[in-house]
Amino acid sequence: MKELNLTKVEHLHNNADVINFENINKTFGSVVANKDISINLKKGEILALLGENGSGKSTLMNLLSGIYQPDSGFIYINGQLVTIKCPEDAIKFGIGMIHQHFKLVDVMSAKENILIGRKEKKNVEKNINELMDKYGLIVPIDKYVRQMTVSEKQTLEIIKVLYGGASILILDEPTAVLTPQEIEKLFAILKKMKEKGQSIIIITHKLNEVMEISDRVTVLRKGEHIKTVVTSETNPIELTELMVGASIDLNIARPVYENKKRILKCEHLTVIDKENVKKLNDVSFDLYGGEILGIAGISNSGQKELCEALAGLQAVNEGKVLYENVDLIGKKPREIFDMGVSMSFIPEDRLGMGLVADMGMVNNMILKDYYTQKGLFLNRKETRKKAKKVVEQLKIVTPSVDCPVKKLSGGNIQKVLLGRELDASPHVLITAYPVRGLDIGSSMTIFDKMNEQKMNGVGVIFIGEDLDMLIGISDRIMVLCNGKITGIVDSDIVTKDQLGLLMTGKVEMYV
Repeated sequence: MKELNLTKVEHLHNNADVINFENINKTFGSVVANKDISINLKKGEILALLGENGSGKSTLMNLLSGIYQPDSGFIYINGQLVTIKCPEDAIKFGIGMIHQHFKLVDVMSAKENILIGRKEKKNVEKNINELMDKYGLIVPIDKYVRQMTVSEKQTLEIIKVLYGGASILILDEPTAVLTPQEIEKLFAILKKMKEKGQSIIIITHKLNEVMEISDRVTVLRKGEHIKTVVTSETNPIELTELMVGASIDLNIARPVYENKKRILKCEHLTVIDKENVKKLNDVSFDLYGGEILGIAGISNSGQKELCEALAGLQAVNEGKVLYENVDLIGKKPREIFDMGVSMSFIPEDRLGMGLVADMGMVNNMILKDYYTQKGLFLNRKETRKKAKKVVEQLKIVTPSVDCPVKKLSGGNIQKVLLGRELDASPHVLITAYPVRGLDIGSSMTIFDKMNEQKMNGVGVIFIGEDLDMLIGISDRIMVLCNGKITGIVDSDIVTKDQLGLLMTGKVEMYV
C-alpha cells in the first residue's frame, strides 16, 4: 500500500462526496482488473457506471461491497478512510447492492426475506410500512416471493437493503427484465430516493436509460478510468466512443432475405408443469428461414419452455413442432440431429446449462461435436483449431482456449457459447437473452452474427428483454403473456409501449 495522502483526507472531510476511490489497483494473476482508478460518488446523486464487459466495473463494485480487497489504493466513505474486508463491513458502512439475479428465498414471504439475519421482533410491520411510504415503494409484505412479479421482487430487494440501513445503493442491470411501464416505476422510485439524500450507482448498458436517470456517468475501459462526464453535457455517441475507444454505429442492421420459406410450424403447443400450471397454452406460430422472430414477454411467461420444447429438451403435453412436415415432438436432441435437422440452442443460463464452467473452450466445443467423432478417443486437435478460429472471429478475450470459461467476463462467455453453436451450421438457431448484460460492442457483434445466419437462410428465434434491440433486430415479434400469445406484430410498425401492453396481457394485436 502506498503512503496515505493527508491532504486528500482533509479535503474529503470538507466536501459532499460519500464515496471516493483513490488510486485503486486490483489484479488477478496477470490480468489487471482495475488500474489506478480514482472516482467519486456524491451525496444525493445517481452515478451511472459504464464500460465494456471486462472493463473492471464489477471488480470495482465488489471492492466496495467487500467481496474483494484492493491490492493498493484507498476507499473513503464520507471522508473517512475505511477498510472493507467482507460484505458485513459494507453493510455497516451503509452500502447495499441489488444484484441482477435476485438474492431472495422463493418459499418465504416479503417480510421474512427482509428480516433474514435480523433479531428485531417489535414494530417490524410498522417500520417496513413507514420505509415504503417514505420512498414510494409498494410490495405486499405477506406475499410469497414465488408469487411475485419480477418488478415486485426488485422492489423487495430495494426495501431489504434500505431496511438494513443502506444509504448508498449499487444496482446491477436493474432494468434487464422489466417492461417499459415497470422501468418507469423503478426510475420514479430511484428519483425519489435521490431526493431523500440516497446515493446510487447504477450499472447498465442501456444508453437511453443512462441519459434519462443519471446525473453523471463514469466510463471504464480495460480496467482504467477514462472519463467522468455530466449526463446533461454528453450524448450516447460520445459515451459509446469513450467505452470502446473508437466510433461505433449504434443502428442495428436488419437486412432483408428475399426467399423466405417456412422452416418450422408450431401447432397448439401446450406444456403443463408439475403444479398443473400451463406454462405454454395453445401456442401456434410459423418460423421462416431467413427471418429473425423476436419473442417478448415478462419473465416466466413461457419463454424457457418454448425454447426447450423446440430443442427437444421439454416434454410437451399437446401440439406439434413440424420441420418440413416431420413432427419433432417426443424426439430427443440426438434423434433430431440424426434426422439431419441441425438445431442450435443458446440457453438463458450460460454456465448452468450452456457451458461447463470448469472446462475450457476446447472441451466445451467437444460437447457439441462429439456426435460426429469416430473411434474410442476424442480428437481434440480439430476442435482446438475450431476454438482458436472462434476466438479470432468473435474477438474473445481469454488467456488461452484451455482457460476455464468461468474465469472469463460475461460477454466473452456468451461469445464462446455463440461460437460453438454457430459452428454447427444450424437450420434453426434459438437464442435466449443472448445480449443480456453485454456491452454495446459485444451486443453488436452478436447481432451481426445473427444477421449473418439469417442471410444464410437460417430461421432465428431471438428471445430478448431490451425492447429497443428487439424491435431493431427482429423482422417480426411474438409476445407471450402467461404462456399465451397476445400478439405477433411487424417490427416496422410496433412501438415499445404497445409491446409493454401486450406483455402484460392488456391488449392483443396481430398483423
